Amino acid sequence: MPENNSPQDLLKDDLALVTEVAREAGGIAQKYFRRDPEVWWKGGTSPVSEADLAVDRFLRERLMAARPDYGWLSEETAAVDHELARERVFIVDPIDGTRAFIDGRPIWCVSIGIAFRGRSVVGVLECPELSETYQGLEGGGAFRNGERIVVKPAGDAFVIAGPKPMVKALPEEVGQKTTPYGYVPSLAYRIAMVASGALDATFVKPNSHDWDLAGADVILREAGGALHDADGRLPVYAGADPRKGALAAGSGALLEAMTATLSEYRQ
Repeated sequence: MPENNSPQDLLKDDLALVTEVAREAGGIAQKYFRRDPEVWWKGGTSPVSEADLAVDRFLRERLMAARPDYGWLSEETAAVDHELARERVFIVDPIDGTRAFIDGRPIWCVSIGIAFRGRSVVGVLECPELSETYQGLEGGGAFRNGERIVVKPAGDAFVIAGPKPMVKALPEEVGQKTTPYGYVPSLAYRIAMVASGALDATFVKPNSHDWDLAGADVILREAGGALHDADGRLPVYAGADPRKGALAAGSGALLEAMTATLSEYRQ
């Protein structure tokens, strides 16, 4: 670990590291994109491509060599308890949006977060086919391609993404002002769309995982929004179970209204 004068200096160094490595990882993924990569099925329902595995190996090698005292949690790597117990943990989805990647659609990204004592404090989404890089640093802001981003200001109408049944469950006074947004194959990217103001908000169905969320979470918070569960709590990462219940991502009174509709999903 580099020597730093303050915790914020360490976060900045971590963000620089993750940004560089994510960019390289995106380049590796692009070598497989639209080139018919080999695909396997986890549990018969979840695809994983050779690109996912290649990017995962690269990320683990590079990031853990630079920060050997950090833990590691990835969609494509079995979790190890003693690594999850470390104060800082890399949380990685080598390709978020694998189905889109396999189908040759451009909305996918390399998602890397760092959790400090369970809280997402550094996040990078590298989206090479969209020529977009999102960055978030706790206490340091949220950015897309180096330009600061903020959530959409409150208005009289809303564009909300997520599963249709969850959108339909909104209170009538909100639902009447809401236009549902079409499917976004990368959950991390969908949350980043809220952070950038492209969406007002999104619901997240139950059984998302730490690696889907950690990178985007801090980007959203630093843009002025938040990710809440049914009890209004922020996600805690690198715990015993990476799965999460239903969530809402947004800001202000709209987020409060969305959170209130999640009661049936309370864990």
